[in-house]
Amino acid sequence: MSPPLTTTTTTSIFSPSKPPPPLYTFLFFTALCFLAFFYTLNPSQNPKTTLFHTTTLFLSSSSNSTISSYLHSLTLHSHLAGTNPSLDTVNYVFSFFKKLKLETHIREYQVLLSYPVKSSLSAHFTNGSFVNFNMNEFVDFSESEKIVAPYHAYSPSGTVHAKVVFVNYGREVDYNALGVSGVNVSGCVVLARKGGGVNRGGVVKIAESKGAIAVLLYTEEGRVSGGVERGTVMRGAGDPLTPGWAGVEGGERLGLEDREALERFPKIPSLPLSFGNADVILGSLGGHALPPEWRNSVDTRSRVLRVGPGPTTVNFTYQGEKKVTTIHNVFAVIKGVEEPDRYVILGNHRDAWTYGAVDPNSGTAALLDIARRYALLMQKGWKPRRTIILGSWDAEEFGMVGNTPSLFSHLCAMGSTEWVEQNLVNLGAKAVAYLNVDCAVQGPGFFAGATPQLDNLVIDVTKKVKDPEAEGATVYEKWAAKNQVNTIQRLSGVDSDFAPFLQHAGIPSIDIYYGRDFPVYHTAFDSYEWLTKHADPLFHRHVAVAGIWGLLALHLADESILPFDYLTYVQQLQRHTGSLSRLLDRNISLHPLVNSIQELASAAKEVEYEIKQLREQESRGGHVDLKLRVLNDRLMLAERGFLDVEGLQGRQWFKHLIYGPPSDYESKLDFFPGIADALSQSTSKSQQNRQAAIQHEIWRVARAIERAASALKGNLT
Repeated sequence: MSPPLTTTTTTSIFSPSKPPPPLYTFLFFTALCFLAFFYTLNPSQNPKTTLFHTTTLFLSSSSNSTISSYLHSLTLHSHLAGTNPSLDTVNYVFSFFKKLKLETHIREYQVLLSYPVKSSLSAHFTNGSFVNFNMNEFVDFSESEKIVAPYHAYSPSGTVHAKVVFVNYGREVDYNALGVSGVNVSGCVVLARKGGGVNRGGVVKIAESKGAIAVLLYTEEGRVSGGVERGTVMRGAGDPLTPGWAGVEGGERLGLEDREALERFPKIPSLPLSFGNADVILGSLGGHALPPEWRNSVDTRSRVLRVGPGPTTVNFTYQGEKKVTTIHNVFAVIKGVEEPDRYVILGNHRDAWTYGAVDPNSGTAALLDIARRYALLMQKGWKPRRTIILGSWDAEEFGMVGNTPSLFSHLCAMGSTEWVEQNLVNLGAKAVAYLNVDCAVQGPGFFAGATPQLDNLVIDVTKKVKDPEAEGATVYEKWAAKNQVNTIQRLSGVDSDFAPFLQHAGIPSIDIYYGRDFPVYHTAFDSYEWLTKHADPLFHRHVAVAGIWGLLALHLADESILPFDYLTYVQQLQRHTGSLSRLLDRNISLHPLVNSIQELASAAKEVEYEIKQLREQESRGGHVDLKLRVLNDRLMLAERGFLDVEGLQGRQWFKHLIYGPPSDYESKLDFFPGIADALSQSTSKSQQNRQAAIQHEIWRVARAIERAASALKGNLT
């Protein structure tokens, strides 16, 4: 017998139904309200509105007192990389990120660092008297005995006794002036003053080539009295024992006696001096008079009238040690919700020669405050579209030539260089931009450097941040008023951590700071007390830097279309070409360069139109995710086109043919480094060979620009 048929009751949306119980109705509307609230917080739902509110909250949560407290904690002790006090700063930054509940990790590298063991200097005069100089600084700090004595990192050990010759800045042109006067420095100790566009490593290298047996280098009286400027005299990029690859534990490492490593180190010893000690020697020199071209530039308080040689002699001893040491990069990562494999990187180095209040921990304190503000945004429901990485680098000072764009030894910061070398493929494929701050505040006045496609972003962001020096104005308004136009520098130097990112990996970069220079640079006087008295007593400039830095990252991480403008790059390349044309012979053609720039201009205009079309589709609710991804990749990767796999001739680590350090510190170009090298190095060649060398470098740059244009278009030829 068959079972009885049953009837299934179906209900459509048009069918009448019983009203739900009141509790269900309440829960339904509660859930609906929750979803609506979540929608407003989700960046993918309404990017423009969300970015506006995120920006507002980020700026409103600034705090000068928190930045001050971070800086005070970071600068309690002198913390040279590789020393025990440096580990305290590692733990401080790591713990700080952890307390904010950020994804945090440390990357260690083993690199060759250099430390002083002992040094001495005495001057002996013709009347039989002598002076034993105190080589330390006269600082009134309770921990002054724990400060590493003034020295030049990677100087060889040595003892010499010889006459002294004053060589002005120690440039080729200065030795030429001495030669006209009949002065020969062979077998002498040369005494040079810091500056003139050549860094300390360059001073030592030139002195070597002239036959000098040691170098004494002083900073003039404009610096703090008694201060001695430390620094490095090594050459090349990154760890000298792992050239081109990361110094990881158990990895390949050159020996100290390997030729490639030896070429990185000077062959004669050197020491830094205070102005006071140097002036005792300068005032005792006899011999030839100062060359006429030096007289107006020498510090008026100096007693120098003659250049030597002698009759004063010096006994000079320096003993140092080089040892493989562990350094630590500390990271906090905020993963993107839509494009987690695209990275916006903020970086600052943490190590210092002494207390490092200005250099670099004014920047470190700003980085920590940005992390605090990002954590607050996350508590409010914000998550970035793309991944944000906060990097605290170690051992930058051992690879930095100085705080001015002197281009001669071509070093790059140690910790960031090792990380870039280890992650080169991933960074090349996934890094959107690198945002650098070294010394956040050195004094008054805002300064910015950037690759040109980021110029407009820098301008837009500085229009949103209050100026710390002019009430009622924005940073942009004060900045533009000071310069008549906004002056954005180009990143051709190697004076901070942006160098490996841009010049080796081709990642668009920005560098920002307040103040051109400061008088306690690399001395024991770079303390929290000095900064709060002279550079930024109320920490308002620190707040401005943190605001600009953090907002730059927010725009790069959250805007659906990357805020890159390659038409600005085209205009800059056209100006560079105009400047270059004034230095060239008629027989050298710039047509390859002009044509390639026109090709990039065409690609940039096509992209500009494409962006306009995509924005319209996006505003109408169209499905453009894949199109956005493809477009953003082209915008991101175009900068990589300026790289050349062979690098600069004789300096293959530097790959960028638009921005990088020329080999000659007296170069008239701070762009097109390969062309700059050909111009300076071809003077000894025949006219035909000289023109051929320059023309070849012009073709290389033209091909690089064509590669960038091709990447921007995104089509195969």
